Amino acid sequence: MRVDDPTAELRARFLRGFPAIALVIFLSAVDQTIVATALADIATDMGGIERVSWILIAYLVAATCAAPVFGQLGDFFGRRRLLFVALAIFFVGCAGCALAPNLPSLIAARVIQGFGGGALLTLTQALIGEIVPPRERGKFQAWIAGAYGFASAFGPVAGGFITQAFGWRWIFWFLLPLPLVCAYIARRLPDIVPDHAGRRWRFDWLGLALFVLTMGAALVALDRARRFDAAYLPLIIGLVAMALFAGVALLRVERRQPEPLLPLPLFAEASIWRLLMLSILVVAAQVGLISFLPLWLQVVRGYDPASAGLVLLAISIGSSFGAFFSGKMVARTGQAMLWPSIGLPVAALIWSLLAIYAAAMPLWLMLALLGVATFGSGTSYPVVQTTVQAAAGQGRLGIAAAGVAFSRNFGAALGAAVAAAAIFGAMALFTPALSEGFAALVTDLGGLGTRLGGDGVAQLRAALAEPFRGLFIIVAVLVGAASVMAWRVPLRRY
Repeated sequence: MRVDDPTAELRARFLRGFPAIALVIFLSAVDQTIVATALADIATDMGGIERVSWILIAYLVAATCAAPVFGQLGDFFGRRRLLFVALAIFFVGCAGCALAPNLPSLIAARVIQGFGGGALLTLTQALIGEIVPPRERGKFQAWIAGAYGFASAFGPVAGGFITQAFGWRWIFWFLLPLPLVCAYIARRLPDIVPDHAGRRWRFDWLGLALFVLTMGAALVALDRARRFDAAYLPLIIGLVAMALFAGVALLRVERRQPEPLLPLPLFAEASIWRLLMLSILVVAAQVGLISFLPLWLQVVRGYDPASAGLVLLAISIGSSFGAFFSGKMVARTGQAMLWPSIGLPVAALIWSLLAIYAAAMPLWLMLALLGVATFGSGTSYPVVQTTVQAAAGQGRLGIAAAGVAFSRNFGAALGAAVAAAAIFGAMALFTPALSEGFAALVTDLGGLGTRLGGDGVAQLRAALAEPFRGLFIIVAVLVGAASVMAWRVPLRRY
């Protein structure tokens, strides 16, 4: 079936298969966060606490590198058949994680799993653009954004429960059947084979190698930088230099390739690069919040973990409703960039207010403001994907979806690194003694209360509010910069 034949039957088959796409997105998103809560148990079981963060880094690097590869492959060979390949890769990686006898083999299995996860995210986004007209894509992307937001909040909670009840390996055993379910439902999707008129496909291996080197070095440097340890400084400088060198070489190579991995003219288009930058900024803000806001509630406000979990729920609900709203409004009015152009400035204003008043604000008011702020950010989620696809055109849907997937993965790494640097860097630079108090407050609150008394613990919490204020400031700056990008996107309706 050719890509230019969107008949009623084709559309009906897509709608029957859409649950598979939503489930695949949920699978890819939840796998990025569900393992985080099990890291301590994995380190206890396998040793190597200093290397355990590679379980997350390996997945992120592999997922980032898979995006352009499967974007290009999908444009040439068809996305439905490659979806099954990606599900098989993810299944193998998941089984490898569950059976891993040691930490190096677990990290290797996470690379395989991440490559499959990055491919799934890219292919499913492009599948929507392949069938659905641009104006209607917002409705489907809203559902996708809702699934993604729910998975981001659900992952840490589920991972913690499974690890505590059954052990960390059961995280991967529980995930293992999902690719099989996705593959079964995905059989209903239409098989659209692009027509290339006999043109032979040539893969850009040199571009792939340079892209892996660039992204791998940059993401590992970000992970090391968020620890804010001077001992890592030479390594960070070396990694940044390597990323810059490989990145420059990548740009030179891609300009000369007949079938480039990264079609630079596409990413040079004003609407596309501004939307990708907007996506990086918004996702960075979201991931920074998910990573550190519950910790802020426990350390600064003294709430228990259950109350802190309400923050993730407020973030998930707010961003999901924002995505649903903007997706439906795009379908109804054709106005795409209007909604994030309003929602993101409102969100930036709320984060600025929280930076000043959050430490003394009632929890109910804070949750309400969080819901409004993340609603504003959520309006950008479906709009980024659909507008990038509309600007790229039908023949470049795969690489356009890959660009969005890359922006989200890179934004996730950037958000975690910048938020950690803002919080712990402020402690290390301005009040080094707070670092010890922070660690004691997290790990030994009872003993600390005995030593300092109630007033002493209250004073420590008040002192910790200052470095944690940097989290809200960073988020306000990131969302404010995304607002500027939203207003400057030339393609505003379709």
